[in-house]
Amino acid sequence: MESLILFSPLAGALIGGFGWKIIGERGAMWITTGLLFLACFFSWIVFFSHDGVTQHIHILNWIQSGTLDTAWSIRLDRLTAIMLIVITTVSALVHLYSFGYMAHDENFREGESYKPRFFAYLSFFTFAMLMLVTADNLVQMFFGWEGVGVASYLLIGFYYRKPSANAAAMKAFVVNRVGDFGFALGIFALYFLVDSIDFDDIFAAVPTIAETELTFLWRDWNAANIIGILLFIGAMGKSAQLFLHTWLPDAMEGPTPVSALIHAATMVTAGVFLVCRMSPLLEYAPQATAFITFLGAMTAFFAATVGLVQNDIKRVIAYSTCSQLGYMFVAAGVGVYPVAMFHLFTHAFFKAMLFLGAGSVIHAMHHEQDMRNYGGLRKKIPYTFWAMLIGTLAITGVGIPLTHIGFAGFLSKDAVIESAWAGTAGGFAFWALVVAALFTSFYSWRLMFLTFWGKPRGDKHTHEHAHESPPVMLIPLGVLGLGAIFSGMIWYGSFFGDHDQVNRFFGVGANGTHAEAVQDDHAEEAHAEAGDAAHDTVDDGAEADHGEAVSHAYAPGDGAIHMGPENHVMDDAHHAPIWVRVSPFIAMLIGLGTAIWFYLINPALPARLAENQRPLYLFLLNKWYFDEIYDFLFVQPAKSVGRIFWKRGDRDIIDGSINGIAMGIIPFFTRLAGRAQSGYIFTYAFWMVVGIAVLITWMSIVGGAE
Repeated sequence: MESLILFSPLAGALIGGFGWKIIGERGAMWITTGLLFLACFFSWIVFFSHDGVTQHIHILNWIQSGTLDTAWSIRLDRLTAIMLIVITTVSALVHLYSFGYMAHDENFREGESYKPRFFAYLSFFTFAMLMLVTADNLVQMFFGWEGVGVASYLLIGFYYRKPSANAAAMKAFVVNRVGDFGFALGIFALYFLVDSIDFDDIFAAVPTIAETELTFLWRDWNAANIIGILLFIGAMGKSAQLFLHTWLPDAMEGPTPVSALIHAATMVTAGVFLVCRMSPLLEYAPQATAFITFLGAMTAFFAATVGLVQNDIKRVIAYSTCSQLGYMFVAAGVGVYPVAMFHLFTHAFFKAMLFLGAGSVIHAMHHEQDMRNYGGLRKKIPYTFWAMLIGTLAITGVGIPLTHIGFAGFLSKDAVIESAWAGTAGGFAFWALVVAALFTSFYSWRLMFLTFWGKPRGDKHTHEHAHESPPVMLIPLGVLGLGAIFSGMIWYGSFFGDHDQVNRFFGVGANGTHAEAVQDDHAEEAHAEAGDAAHDTVDDGAEADHGEAVSHAYAPGDGAIHMGPENHVMDDAHHAPIWVRVSPFIAMLIGLGTAIWFYLINPALPARLAENQRPLYLFLLNKWYFDEIYDFLFVQPAKSVGRIFWKRGDRDIIDGSINGIAMGIIPFFTRLAGRAQSGYIFTYAFWMVVGIAVLITWMSIVGGAE
């Protein structure tokens, strides 16, 4: 079954991409989509039937050289099972959605066959992503990692006649290669230290790695910390974290289904998956996790500020994705890996729905993407409106405070923020996420109000002909809407319940390693706090942890995730004060109230504020000038070096030397040789005598020396 899940998308990509002339366009579309739904069906069976025990399913041998064994195997554990349903569900629905969205694309000429290629690219991307998450060793993961990069390049640049699409595809490819270089160095370092790239061998060697010094960049480092940072640099590229984030907004140049598939639920979460997969190593790398926490918080804050002023509907959602990825990395950085996966899981539903909903709006408005030209679409496209409203309620975190009742984002984002408070003692990461939650609420409701409320703006003809999308585009929105509403409430306990429940869900202790009970002062303190909290609040999490005075220590790698015996962050998060637990809800209300004031009550206020605060507005509108800075520091110097090599190296030195020899030196010697050809016999006899004399002299000297 697992092999069928993995290879169904590959089969669809090959059949649809190379056999469409035989089976036709419609046949290619139906086969690729049908195989994705088949993979999705079996993925959900695997998810519900998985018992927590890690399985290794051998597929075939690959590179075997000395101690290096890169056999292609499927590692099936809870992390893999979660990613399988995320990837295949979103991909299957995106395939179905694309039937309607890509039906008549103005970027291609009449009679030009582009649909088989598009669906083949979607399926190939899905296969590469499945390769990544099912990998049983780092080389296999890197293969899928790079495969995703190739597929994203093809999809982002799908409109190959648009210069902006080609530039965005190249930008995504190049920026990700920067991160991938760090990832590759991390793999090399692990193989150097462990003599293996298999996850089981690496996890078993983690305690030794943590005590090892590694020389890198002319100084000694703790091996666990430097490897953790190198691996995270790879995650920074794929998951668009600060400094390597610049490719993500430009990637919106691809078709909207591509945005939903690549940049909402799958490719950009690969970095989060990598960090959670390597949790046994990161538990021994405090400096690396501190770096991950800080950068994740900065990314969440940065992207939220930029999203406040963007006008392209897809770019607003793109920066929202970037911000939410920061939340996930903060949760992983403070050591609560289940919560990072929880937010990844819920985010897949509501973010994919927001992107597909935006695509439905763009489809209705004849490919207009500027929200300033929308307005009053609530009655024109009611189904799309309700879908995007559900997605907005989910991403902004609407629910009943101090309960486990609410939309998906309410439960998972609050869990992240509570974990950030516990992991940083109420430090920078916590406050950055709370402020980001406020900004998220504002720009999300800003998008809704500009699009669906108010008076129609922009082209009158476009508004008059706005229409609802076909059912094939609305059905995926409905399915994703169910996930955006219920996924958080259903799986809250599995991802953020008491320690034993989370351990059971992730298979910790289910792989033959006996748990060791460790009594410690922190556990006793948690016991006392839980007792007090049970009397003072109605917090179910505290009641669930009441009486938990024993910390269980498991071997690294015994289970899908690893939280060390000294990692009490999740337990501390359950006992967070009331003001911490309600802070995201209050931030959401402030953002909602401000958006209502700005865009419903006093619509002229945003323009006046932007004019009064012009430098700040331009700073945010231009994305903190990262693109301009990178252009100055890297792009223009690279172009200058290229021009030097072109004009001085290629044209002057290489071409000049060849032309100089061909047109100067050789004719010169040719003329000299021509003068020697006098035509007189005595001249030739003279040179023959000279030659014989030289030859006899040379032979006499050489023969005498011997």
